[in-house]
Amino acid sequence: MAQAADRAGAESPEASAPNELPEIPGARANPGIPEYTVAELSMALKRTVEGVFGRLRVRGEITNLKRPSSGHWYFDLKDTDSVIAAVCWRSTAIRLRANLEDGLEMIVTGRLTTYPGRSQYQLVVDHAELAGAGALLKILDARRKKLAAEGLFDRTRKRKLPVLPLVIGVVTSPTGAVFRDILHRLRDRFPRRVLLWPVSVQGANAAPEIAAAIHGFNRLDGEGAVPRPDLLIVARGGGSVEDLWAFNEEIVVRAIAASGIPVISAVGHETDTTLADFAADVCAPTPTAAAELAVPVRAELITGVRNLSARLFGATTRLLDRRRERLAGLARGLRSPREVLDNATQRVDHAGMRLGRAQGALLATYGQRLTGAARALAPRTLRRALDDATRRLARGDAALRREATRRLKEHERRLTALGTLLESVSHKSVLQRGYAVIRDAEQRLVTTAHGLFPGMPLDIKLKDGHIDVVTGTVRTAPVRPKKRGRDDGSDQGSLL
Repeated sequence: MAQAADRAGAESPEASAPNELPEIPGARANPGIPEYTVAELSMALKRTVEGVFGRLRVRGEITNLKRPSSGHWYFDLKDTDSVIAAVCWRSTAIRLRANLEDGLEMIVTGRLTTYPGRSQYQLVVDHAELAGAGALLKILDARRKKLAAEGLFDRTRKRKLPVLPLVIGVVTSPTGAVFRDILHRLRDRFPRRVLLWPVSVQGANAAPEIAAAIHGFNRLDGEGAVPRPDLLIVARGGGSVEDLWAFNEEIVVRAIAASGIPVISAVGHETDTTLADFAADVCAPTPTAAAELAVPVRAELITGVRNLSARLFGATTRLLDRRRERLAGLARGLRSPREVLDNATQRVDHAGMRLGRAQGALLATYGQRLTGAARALAPRTLRRALDDATRRLARGDAALRREATRRLKEHERRLTALGTLLESVSHKSVLQRGYAVIRDAEQRLVTTAHGLFPGMPLDIKLKDGHIDVVTGTVRTAPVRPKKRGRDDGSDQGSLL
């Protein structure tokens, strides 16, 4: 500093010699020794320091940083041997690109002056920058550890991206090639609606603008003219550590971590890493790769859906064939309904014939008993006994006839019910009610519209004949999920 002062004094003819103070107007002098007030001496020193030293750059480590409520910053710059006080006024502090912190090695630019209130000289800083990438990496590592300790980078916070977002929000500069690359890649893979929130991606205002854009997208309710995005892409092209520093600021990292919308971070090239990458749900190596992660390839989706549809149709056809074969096997093991009815009818007929014979035999038995009893009785007693027996016999005959009639009616009702059951399980009765049986060209039953296609020949069987038709437009209803119930794969057969 002394050498700088000597040079400045040599170049300035108005500057005083290094060992002399400038003449102070109004100073009172005693013989041989000048006399000054404290204020006069302080002002003389101030003018001397400010006159000798112009704007200069000083490199050193920041210590004792203080930020009072006034907004001014006070700190010291030190190296291995010396310390110099420094001040940064509020109007300058809010415009500094670098955030001052204790322990950082900085290069500050300003002018040297004195502070008479403490009889010290100090540097008034109007610009500050980090002294090389090493200092930036030191800040970056400390900030990464701090945010990681808060859990902002935990894997449990990561969310899956939507398979096919309807609206994609992009936070980037509108003038760079990044946004055009994203649009081009989305157009090639699967065109989607894209909303751009233009921001600065470099400079002092970049971090607040990026954070505000992320918060702004999240505040959209989707009910107005602007829809709420299903996915956000925060992107920027490559650059140096200083160029990408906005994406390392806490305000941006916290905005990404707090976003209710999944976020893809695509900052820089593949070798660039920012704290925004750690906080995002997915980190893409480039903005173009972010677009590829955001949407699938439309042609591949169509091919996949067609393959799945063909597999579903084949699986359904095989399942129906197996069910049809199983039903046919079960049907072969069942007796014919007509045979069951014939056997029941025969049993009813035999029961009626046995009932008539039993009635005759019973009457003959009672008659014989009555005749024998009549022979043993006197004529008058015989007549009364005969009359009583005749009345009992008449009552018994009437009761017997009622019982026979009841049983015959009961068997008739059972026979009618079996006939009704036979008619209900027959497909012919379904045809009589106006329904039809539809088969394809290979005479396979068609029970659903799924699998049909226009121009497919069909055979429609009605109650009185067949109709050959060709399929027109096919309209299918959405498939409803199965209700929980008996497993279709059960070994228990079914008649219905």
